[in-house]
Amino acid sequence: MASAKLALFDLDRTLLDCNSGRLWMLHEWRARRIGLRDVAWGSYWLVRYGLGQEDGLDEAMQTAVRSVVGLPEAELDARVREWFAREVRHRLRRGATAALERHRAAGDRLVLATSGTLYVARAAAEAFGFTDVVCTRLEVDDAGRLTGRLHTLAVGRAKEVAVRAWAEAEGADLAGATFYTDSASDLALLEAVARPVAVHPDRALRRLAVARGWAIEDWGPHRA
Repeated sequence: MASAKLALFDLDRTLLDCNSGRLWMLHEWRARRIGLRDVAWGSYWLVRYGLGQEDGLDEAMQTAVRSVVGLPEAELDARVREWFAREVRHRLRRGATAALERHRAAGDRLVLATSGTLYVARAAAEAFGFTDVVCTRLEVDDAGRLTGRLHTLAVGRAKEVAVRAWAEAEGADLAGATFYTDSASDLALLEAVARPVAVHPDRALRRLAVARGWAIEDWGPHRA
C-alpha cells in the first residue's frame, strides 16, 4: 500500500490570520515578564521576518530564548497552552478548516511546519488535528529546565532542513508533498515539494508564485 501523502502547513499568517509570536510577546509584556524594550526589539525582527529577511534571525531567536533560562519546561508548556486556548485558537482562517478537512478526507498526513516553538506547535496540533509537527525546539537540561539555548531551529532555510530530516527519519516522501505558507522566507521548503501553495502571500512570495505558476489561495480571516 502506498504511503500517505504529506500535507505541510505553516502556522502564522497561513492557518492563522495573525502572527502568534507577536501575540505571545504582548502577552508576556502584559504579564510584566518582559519590558517595552524587548517588545520593540522583537517587533523589529518580526517585521524583518515578515518581509522575508531571515539573515540574523537565528541569533535573534537565540537571544530571545535566554529570557526563559532556568524555567521548568512544564511551566512554559502550561503557560503557552492556556494562552493559545484563550488568544489564538479562534484565529484559524475560515478557508484553513476546509483545506485541513480536504487533506484529512484524502488520507493525507497532516504536518505542522512552523518556526514557532514546540510548545506553540503542540497546542496548535491538538487544536487543529495535526498528526506531526516540525518546529523550533529549546534545549532542556536533565532536571527539566530550559537552558536558554536552542536545540533545533526551524526558521527560513533551517525549516527546510528540519522538515527534510523529519521526513527521512519517518520514511516520508517530501518530494510528493504539498506545502502551504504565506512567507517568502519559506522558499527553500516550497522548492522542495511537489505542490507549493501561497496563502495570503507577502509581496515577495506573491511575485515568486506568479512568476513560477504556483497556486495562490485566499482563506479569509477567522470566523467572527
